[in-house]
Amino acid sequence: MTKDSGKKVVVIGAGIVGASLAYHLAVKGANVTLIEACEIASGVTATSFAWINTTHREPDPIAALRGEAIKEYRRLEAQLPELKIRWTGALSYGSSLPSASDNQSSTNLVSRSQILDLEPNLKNPPMQALYVAEEGALDAVAATHALVAGARLNGATVLTQTQVLGFITHSKKVTGVETSTGVIDADSVVLAAGTGTAKLTDMLGVTLPIEASPAIFIRYTSQPKLVHTLISNAHMEIRQGCDTTLLAAEDYVDDAEENQPAAIALRTAKAIHSELSGVVSIEPELACIGLRPIPADGIPIIGYLPNVSGVYVCAMHPGVALAAIVGRLASEEISDDKTFEALAPCRPGRFFPA
Repeated sequence: MTKDSGKKVVVIGAGIVGASLAYHLAVKGANVTLIEACEIASGVTATSFAWINTTHREPDPIAALRGEAIKEYRRLEAQLPELKIRWTGALSYGSSLPSASDNQSSTNLVSRSQILDLEPNLKNPPMQALYVAEEGALDAVAATHALVAGARLNGATVLTQTQVLGFITHSKKVTGVETSTGVIDADSVVLAAGTGTAKLTDMLGVTLPIEASPAIFIRYTSQPKLVHTLISNAHMEIRQGCDTTLLAAEDYVDDAEENQPAAIALRTAKAIHSELSGVVSIEPELACIGLRPIPADGIPIIGYLPNVSGVYVCAMHPGVALAAIVGRLASEEISDDKTFEALAPCRPGRFFPA
């Protein structure tokens, strides 16, 4: 398929999900235009803990997607040398430890001595923990830029600081996007604008229940090699970034003064001091709230909108973990008219019973 004969696809939203879609579509020969209202990776992607986590404690309708996430990121690593992933493994214990009846999880249980081999700085390691060696994390902003660069190399046009004002429709089919810089013709439009996706579907007269769920993201300056894996327990969820950066994720509590991001960052720093030995210094560099796009039933929304032809939605949490696999599958559904069973639980039509 040449660029001239490829479908004209407009992707709205240049976070990691939109960037992955733009890259995969461009590779397949689509004529891609990626639109972003602000700058690349300036939304929730910029405040993501970015854990490529494939484990899940409850019955999981998207287990098939999670199960392919790591393989798809390995594929992207080979294609995009600038996409760097730290495959450190993830160590979970305390309230994060699945029940012993979970046979799949029990195969990954490690003993106290093994935990100390993995994390020698832990002051009070538990008797056992779950260690998933295949998991890892990435710099979500850098990864998004790598995907956008890959999309550009394959012919995609990228427009930042470009507002979507509306959609051009003909006989209930979207044929273009009206933007602050003009109208862009489209055979298909992909909505991957995070918490802004619902506002875009409202323009089409379609209501999708996507909640803006807050979470706290913290970046500290500390010494290197303080943490070797990704640690998740009742007191902290932390991982080492590059060199002297330590990253943490915390639940949002409320808007009380004592629960503002800066206050939570200080409490989490104390917890890290309590949990780890050898902490020379740990200073909050950034503490902020990120708004995650979470559908009302907790299941990603992926697929074509009902009642409006030509509009494909990608709204999900965890966006980072699923970006690679969803980017590939969705691009094939859009470019090649394929249908994947792994995406069946995610279809937007579930919110619009006949």
